[in-house]
Amino acid sequence: MARDKGMRPFLFFCVLFSCAVAHAAARPNIILIMADDMGYSDLGCYGGEINTPNLDALAKGGVRFTQFYNTARCCPTRASLLTGLYPHQAGIGHMMEDKGLDGYRGELSCDSVTIAEALKPAGYRTYMTGKWHVTKKTKPEGEQDKSNWPLQRGFDRFYGTIHGAGSFFDPNTLTRDNQYISPFADPEYQPKEYYYTDAIADQAARFVADHTRDQGDQPFLMYVAMTAAHWPMHAKPEDIAKYKGKYDQGYEAIRAARVEKMKKLGLLPDGWQVAAQKGGAWSDVKNREFETRCMEVYAAMVDCMDQGIGRLMEELKKQGQYENTLILFCQDNGGCAEPMGRNAPFKPRADKPSLPAMVATDLQPDMIPKQTRDGYPMRQGYGVLPGPADTYIGYGEAWANVSNTPFREYKHWVHEGGISTPLVAHWPNGIPAARHNALESQPVHLIDLMATCVDLAGAAYPAEHSGQRIKPMAGVSLKPALSGEALGRKEPIFFEHEGNRAVRDGVWKLVAKGPQGAWELYNMQADRTEQHDLSATEDERVKIMSAQWEAWAKRAQVIPWIWGLPHGEPLPSKKGKKGKKKN
Repeated sequence: MARDKGMRPFLFFCVLFSCAVAHAAARPNIILIMADDMGYSDLGCYGGEINTPNLDALAKGGVRFTQFYNTARCCPTRASLLTGLYPHQAGIGHMMEDKGLDGYRGELSCDSVTIAEALKPAGYRTYMTGKWHVTKKTKPEGEQDKSNWPLQRGFDRFYGTIHGAGSFFDPNTLTRDNQYISPFADPEYQPKEYYYTDAIADQAARFVADHTRDQGDQPFLMYVAMTAAHWPMHAKPEDIAKYKGKYDQGYEAIRAARVEKMKKLGLLPDGWQVAAQKGGAWSDVKNREFETRCMEVYAAMVDCMDQGIGRLMEELKKQGQYENTLILFCQDNGGCAEPMGRNAPFKPRADKPSLPAMVATDLQPDMIPKQTRDGYPMRQGYGVLPGPADTYIGYGEAWANVSNTPFREYKHWVHEGGISTPLVAHWPNGIPAARHNALESQPVHLIDLMATCVDLAGAAYPAEHSGQRIKPMAGVSLKPALSGEALGRKEPIFFEHEGNRAVRDGVWKLVAKGPQGAWELYNMQADRTEQHDLSATEDERVKIMSAQWEAWAKRAQVIPWIWGLPHGEPLPSKKGKKGKKKN
C-alpha cells in the first residue's frame, strides 16, 4: 500500500502527460487558402464550368458554406481574416493609405493580433505564401519599417509579395522571409518557367515537407494567399488552350448554364429570381475574339490555382499530414468589374524588343510593369489579347457578372455579388462522414476564422500582446457548423466599404449604396438575390437594423470617414499627426 501511495503522484503525472500528448496529437494542422477576385459560381462545386477537380474533391469530402461573407475588397478582407476583427478595427477599413483615422491607417493595427501570433504560444509553427497586402511599407529602397511584414506579425517563414497586385510572370515586391528577391535570381526556386500561382503553391508544399522533417511533432498553421484570378489576366499557354472555344456562346449562355447547374447542386432555390445580366449583351459585342479570350485566360488562371492546390494536397498525403489537416478555402471578394487596361488605346505587339533587357537580379519595381524582362513594352487597350507577360488587362464587367451568378453587383459593393463567395471546409479527422458533401447555410464571415483557429488549436486569445492591449475577437468558432450544429451567434454581421453599408441579422439583410444611399431591406431566405426591396413595408425593421449598424460603426472605427468628423471638423493633416503612435 505504501508503495501504491508513493506511485500515485507519478501515475497522476503520467495521466496528465498522456492527456496532454493526446490533446496535442488531436489538434489539427490548419491551412487557410484564399483566392483573389473570384465570384460565387466560378468553382465547379459552386456551379461553374471551370475545371477545379481538387477543390471539388475537398468539397465532396467536406462542407460547403453557402452564405460565407467577406468585406468586398482585397486588403480589408486580408486584415479581417488575419485578425478576427472587422477591417476597420484592424486599421484597414479602406486601402493602403493613411486617412488620419484609426480605422483607416492603411497599416495592420498593433492593438490586434494575427492568427499566427495567437497560435504560436499554443505550439504551432506558422507559415505563409502569397499576397500580404496589409501594409503601406512596400518600397525596396533603403531601410524601411517592416514591423507589419509577415515575420514581424507571427509567421516563421514567408514567401510571397508584400504589395497587392502585379505581373504573374514577374511579381513586384517578391519576398522570401524579410528579403526582396528577383524570381530570376532566387537560388531556392528555379522552375523552367516562373509563374506566380505555381510558385505560391510550390512553396506551400515545400513548407509542409520541411515542417514534417524538422518540426513534425508540432502542428502547423499555413496561410496560402493566392493572387489568381486578380488582374492582370496572365496565364500559361497550355492552361489557356484548355478553354479555347469554351466561351464562344457568350455571357448569357454561360450564365444560364451556371444557373441550371447551381439548381442541381442545391445552391439556387427555384424561388430566387436571378439578378439581371449586366455589362452588355453578347449580341452587341464587336470584338468577340477579345472578350472570349479574356474569359479563357481567367478560367486558365483558376484552373492553374486548382492544380497547385492539388499538389499541396499530394504533399500533405505524402508527409502523412492530410487526415488531420483542416483546410479552409475562401475568396477575398466577388468578381471584379474594374476596367483595368480595357479603356487604354490599343497597342499592338512589337516585332522585336524595343527596351533594354533586365538582368536576372533586377527587382520588378512596378505594379504595372513598364516592360517584360526581355524588353517588350507593356500593352493595354481593348483588343489586346490577354495572357502573355507583356499584357495587362482585366476581364471586364460582363464576365464579372457571370462570375457572380446569381447575385447583384461586384467587388466594392456590399450587395451579395460583392461580399458572398465560397467557403469550403475539409478535415478528414474532424468532419463526420455524414457531413461530407453537405451544404451549410448558416451565415458566416471572415471574422469567424480566427475564432475557429483559436478554438481548434486549444489556444488562448490574448488580452495583451507585446505590451499592447488587444481588441477582443469579433467572430464565433465555426467548429459546431462542421458537425451540423448551430453557431449561436449573438450579434448581426456588419459591413462597410467605401460608404457601402449592410447588416445581416438572421434572414434579414439591410443594405445601401454609398454614404447617402437609401436603405434597402431583403428577406434572404426568400430572396437572396436582392430583387424585392421590402423597406417600404418594413419601416420598423429598417429603423432597428439601421440603428444597429450605426452603433456598430461608431464602436468599430468606421465612422467618421466619408461622413465627415463631428461638428464638421476637417480630417487631421499629416502634420497634425506628427509624433502620434501609428497602428
